[in-house]
Amino acid sequence: MATASRNSILRLINASQHSSCPCHGCRPSMPAHGQLQTINQLRNFATPITTVEKEYAFEVAASNLRFGDGVTAEVGMDLKNMGARKAIAALEGQTDLPFEVYDRVVAEPTEESWRNAIAWAREHDFSHFLAVGGGSVIDTAKAANLFTVYKDSDLMDFINAPIGKGLPITKSLRPLIAIPTTAGTGSETTGTAILDITSRSFKTGIANRALKPVLGIVDTHNTESCPTAVQISAGLDVLFHSMESYTAIPYTERTPRPANPILRPAYQGSNPVADIFSLWALQTTVTNLPRIAKNPNDGEARKQMLLASSFAGIGFGNAGVHLCHGMSYPISGLNKKGPKYKHPGYVTDLPIIPHGISVALTGPAVFQFTAPSSPERHRQALAIFNGTTVSDSSITRIPDRELGAHLYESIARFLDGLGVPRGLKAVGYKQSDVEKLVEGTLPQRRVLDLAPGIGDVIGSDGKEHLLKIMERSLEY
Repeated sequence: MATASRNSILRLINASQHSSCPCHGCRPSMPAHGQLQTINQLRNFATPITTVEKEYAFEVAASNLRFGDGVTAEVGMDLKNMGARKAIAALEGQTDLPFEVYDRVVAEPTEESWRNAIAWAREHDFSHFLAVGGGSVIDTAKAANLFTVYKDSDLMDFINAPIGKGLPITKSLRPLIAIPTTAGTGSETTGTAILDITSRSFKTGIANRALKPVLGIVDTHNTESCPTAVQISAGLDVLFHSMESYTAIPYTERTPRPANPILRPAYQGSNPVADIFSLWALQTTVTNLPRIAKNPNDGEARKQMLLASSFAGIGFGNAGVHLCHGMSYPISGLNKKGPKYKHPGYVTDLPIIPHGISVALTGPAVFQFTAPSSPERHRQALAIFNGTTVSDSSITRIPDRELGAHLYESIARFLDGLGVPRGLKAVGYKQSDVEKLVEGTLPQRRVLDLAPGIGDVIGSDGKEHLLKIMERSLEY
């Protein structure tokens, strides 16, 4: 008997209750032969089926945030105010607060680097954690914190399903303060932590509200020494965090409705609160990232990008991301064994397609594909990229069916202006790699199920669409 994934079964159940065509959310009634086909598919599975309801609620969770030039100086007092007994930190001037420093975090963390950090943290009795760095550092600290509390658990117990078990986090973690030194991941606001599973050549992670820092300290002084290439890559992460969360399927379309609130995922689908933060972050990034590319010492642009990073973090931390991120994980992971591309401006001896670059490579093709799902939202994005408003005649006269092509060109032009490689071929991938890249994308159900045209289509894993998007991303 065929084995079916949980999400495949849920899609089929949904089809039996809510008729839907695969055309990005339109919902005419299902023909009788379609209903019969669905019922026959359901009969292939031995497990009894119960009614599956769509989500009806969304939650908003984010770290406390503190913005200000020089505000990092307050962190020692914060830890003392929290009653810290022993911290992972470097706190000059706080002589009565013992601390240890962990400095072996790697850029683009791997399963091995996480396990090393976890083992080290478990050897100490830390009451608090302080992460100072980019997303790699903050995410590693989240993992170390989690497994300090869950001392007997294995890493795969909490890794997102279906790659890991995706168990809920039911214990209170130690307080974590995050101080970002890049304007990109927004990790100081979220309960998400990402790593590279090198044995499978793709990235995945842990997404749970319990992981989020208790405080994010956002200080422009901390990005002053950030290399230009890193600022651009990090900024691209902001760009696509905001784009993907704004265009994710609505939270009311997500299934199943959780039986217990603790099971409600952090990535819930687009919602009114996340929309506000994501749209502001998109507008701010499109305006300020090109300024940084021209002048990395532009203090005002760096300040705005830090704000945008945190705002996008609040947006995607509650709505989720979808195709660009899901496809980026094998693009980064397979590079280590395949093309071995090393992005200019990164100080490392290892192959690296920086996260923001890997996300951007599929951007034009992704949003050409998703445009029919919500023309109004994609029209708003197009207006932002074109430096105008949705009421401008240059935007209003574009038919819905042509929006995707226009957005493709506008995103590609924006990326060109930042010097982003022009597609997968530019980082060494070939047509023969497309199948492997898609196979590495398919397990990323946490984000694929939020993708319009894939996550809301009944009875399909979206492979045929992913193949076309990946092929269209080879060059542009």
